[in-house]
Amino acid sequence: MNYRFPLLIAAQSIILILIFASCSNSYIDDIDRGDSYNYRPGFPELRMAATAYINDSNVPMVTVTGDIVKGSLIYVNQDDRYSASFSLEITIREQGDGGEVLMRDSFNDTIVHQGEEITNSQDVYLFEREYDVSPGELLVEVSIIDDQSSKQTLRRNRITVPSPGTNSSAITNVSLLTRNSDSEDMAFNQATTFDIPSRMDSLKFRFQAINRNADTGLNVQMRLLRFESDTSIARPMNYSDYSPSSIQRIGIDYDEYEVVQSSVRNLTQPGNVVIEYNFHELQRGNYRLEVSSGEGEERIYKAMEFGIKSPNYPSLKSARELAAPLAYIMTEKEYERIMGISDPAALKNAIDRFWLSNIGNSNKAREVISLYYERVEEANKQFSNFKEGWKTDTGMMYILFGPPMYVNTYSTEMIWSYSYNREDPESNFIFDRPKLNTKFYPFDNFVLRRSNYYYNVQRRQVERWLSGSILTRAF
Repeated sequence: MNYRFPLLIAAQSIILILIFASCSNSYIDDIDRGDSYNYRPGFPELRMAATAYINDSNVPMVTVTGDIVKGSLIYVNQDDRYSASFSLEITIREQGDGGEVLMRDSFNDTIVHQGEEITNSQDVYLFEREYDVSPGELLVEVSIIDDQSSKQTLRRNRITVPSPGTNSSAITNVSLLTRNSDSEDMAFNQATTFDIPSRMDSLKFRFQAINRNADTGLNVQMRLLRFESDTSIARPMNYSDYSPSSIQRIGIDYDEYEVVQSSVRNLTQPGNVVIEYNFHELQRGNYRLEVSSGEGEERIYKAMEFGIKSPNYPSLKSARELAAPLAYIMTEKEYERIMGISDPAALKNAIDRFWLSNIGNSNKAREVISLYYERVEEANKQFSNFKEGWKTDTGMMYILFGPPMYVNTYSTEMIWSYSYNREDPESNFIFDRPKLNTKFYPFDNFVLRRSNYYYNVQRRQVERWLSGSILTRAF
């Protein structure tokens, strides 16, 4: 049985609340947060990013990069040789209804691998294409079709392409490139999601400053901000609710931030200059790199937001990554004991002993372990926001209980139902939404409405996991 479901979120109204007193709406509009996982089971997993610049020949260009999760494709097996074929199409058009298509490109490829492990691999296939385009507000669309399933995934990215013929100075969108210093491949690759695994310990921010002020030059200011945000693991269902002012309920506070680094660069010569800023081993958390120039109505502003997550996010590979989500099925003492083990090999052995000592049968234990961590990984892809998806209240409920039968989403709350009886308190759970997802608060933060009544509900579900009966009775 496949315990996956697409989380459907209803359309939301917009509350126009200004969070930063120093930023107008137009500045907020120029914050890029990358793509999200937009996970749908059975469909190809595609993420993409688009950046604009003016090349040495003074021609506007767009670079389209993306990655495809190899394990999300359908493979054909022949003598343990697994192959998956797909078709990609890239379209660049003017923004707005009926925007003129400026460019359309398509290509096909096949992934070939020796061994079945490719069917569950989170490794990615990377692609990059460059196109010369007309300046203006453009919409970049990338679609992939899995040749075996014929299922399609579409991603969109809006960008502003500066004009080389204007007299106004400009700053292009900021692109974020990442690199793992311990990897054999030392090249930087374009980040395509808000979530950056912390193993990507080297970050490079790149943009182009276009100076048209021959007399006064162009002063470019850079700031890297780190915001206060919740990093805690979801509390048990029977605990008291979070207080309204707590960071656990707010999620992320854009009014509270630390300036990690700031600098100013003065461009005295007219022309186009590529500027890069490098950072190494940023601690886990939520960040914004701001680039600006000028004041008032003449101000130019671009920004890139991103979050540093666990080392192999959204996958779990290290012993510590595998141990952390066991908080939902361990006692507090058990969890403190296992998380206090620093040696990776000893920690991995302790995890194995925990599962086997509870379930007893090694074959059944392997199945339960596989199901548990499958749900953790899917929770990361579906519920990720300012923290890892498995740490959220929705992530906890998804891991413990699996996908609900019904999801009803309203402006301020969401209801998960695990029964046809919508009145049964043991199978219907309400999540409150402290803040709507808007351009000022770009996260879905649903908080479980807790109750003492849920003590036995969670205890029984944990017992199903620890006995292995979760394989035959999901709820």
